[in-house]
Amino acid sequence: MRDQVLDQVPSLGSLYARALGRTARAAAPGMLSGAPSPTTLPQVCYTVPRVPVDHAHLAEYQHLLGEAGTDELPAGYVHVLGFPLAMNLMVRSDFPLPVLGMVHVANRVEQFHPLTATDTLRVQARAQGLRAHRSGTQVDLVVEVAAQEGPEVAWRGVSTYLAKGTTLPGLALAEPVQAGPVQAGPGGSAGSGDAADDGDSRGAAGSGESGSGSGRNDAGAGAGLPEATAVWRLTPKTGRRYAAVSGDRNPIHMSALSAKAFGFPRAIAHGMYTAARALAAIGPARGPAFTWQIDFAKPVLLPSTVSFGQARTDSGTYTYAGWKAGSDRVHFTGSVRPLP
Repeated sequence: MRDQVLDQVPSLGSLYARALGRTARAAAPGMLSGAPSPTTLPQVCYTVPRVPVDHAHLAEYQHLLGEAGTDELPAGYVHVLGFPLAMNLMVRSDFPLPVLGMVHVANRVEQFHPLTATDTLRVQARAQGLRAHRSGTQVDLVVEVAAQEGPEVAWRGVSTYLAKGTTLPGLALAEPVQAGPVQAGPGGSAGSGDAADDGDSRGAAGSGESGSGSGRNDAGAGAGLPEATAVWRLTPKTGRRYAAVSGDRNPIHMSALSAKAFGFPRAIAHGMYTAARALAAIGPARGPAFTWQIDFAKPVLLPSTVSFGQARTDSGTYTYAGWKAGSDRVHFTGSVRPLP
């Protein structure tokens, strides 16, 4: 695999523009070059050797997601710093899957030790694991982050995407998943052929950005989910607020009007917003080193009220889930496992 060094992490705005241009060229009659479509992943690893941490930006993220205001970088914030480099791979002309339309299936992070705001970071991204899926083709985007002074990787994130309806020759079939992935990916609409729908378009409008629960049960607990420990009241501004700190201004998150162009009745929350809030809810109990997993199910339409629950197992792993308040409509499930 060839290593390509970049001076800086590209902006997501420019990457979305490239993705839209690629999609438009593919869809326009007479615009195809006649060259065969790629069927393998680009054998390139992008590296940005010096990524400074903006302290004001970090504070904005911590405030929005409910993380402690310390110099330690939340694992979700490290994802925000590294995601554009992964996106840079997906918009390449030799990337074999259409970036606009990919579905975010799951995310897994391994944090081996904390990074801090005083660190200058080294960020790398590559694509791997191209494989067939009964609904299309899956791929993993891997981002690794280290402090510039240290040789070892401190943080590794693997984002799994599904290109629904896209098949490539010669790929082995991936293992079946239990629930259909419907969380929208980098630039596309959510949905799968398994358990996807667009949710209840009425939703439950909340009066604030977030709220704390009373530990009560609701319909989710009866469906095998944990007891609700918090209630998130998400407003129509939730997507725009996370976009402001993450840079991810995908139209499906910004407004009902722009989301409708991609088949949604309303805007939907960013998957990594819900993932990061779940991690923040675990809090210091996760320890300095941990694995953090989330599997996305049905999208969170905005505004909405989400019941959130967490539970600690005998082994010390924290499991969590989010579901539509008053129902058993699951939005996500996941776990946080402290590492020794």
